[in-house]
Amino acid sequence: MNENQIATLALDVAFDIHRNLGPGLLESAYQKIMIHELKNKGLDVKYELYLPVKYKDIHIDLAYRMDLVLNDKVVLELKTVEAIRDVHRAQILTYLRLGGYNLGLIINFHTALLKNGIKRFVI
Repeated sequence: MNENQIATLALDVAFDIHRNLGPGLLESAYQKIMIHELKNKGLDVKYELYLPVKYKDIHIDLAYRMDLVLNDKVVLELKTVEAIRDVHRAQILTYLRLGGYNLGLIINFHTALLKNGIKRFVI
């Protein structure tokens, strides 16, 4: 599967979850359900994946923790916030840049219409 196919599958799963459960759960609940459903769809799902940071002669092993990485290609950052802010955009762009990924999605489940809580990032 290429990155776009993986992202489409992840969004299909997110829409299904949101359609059935709606907004209001904790991020951790959506994450566990996403992991279960994505694995059932045949994807390799890594979660709570630490991303190290290297700066000059400093190496920080546990600098960042990504919510989900699908098939080592697509980063999903799950949120349950009032609105996606610049800090969330910076967060996922940092994950993409430092991890060498090209495609990432922020999925904010705390919206009446999930399509309004989805942001796609490509570098």
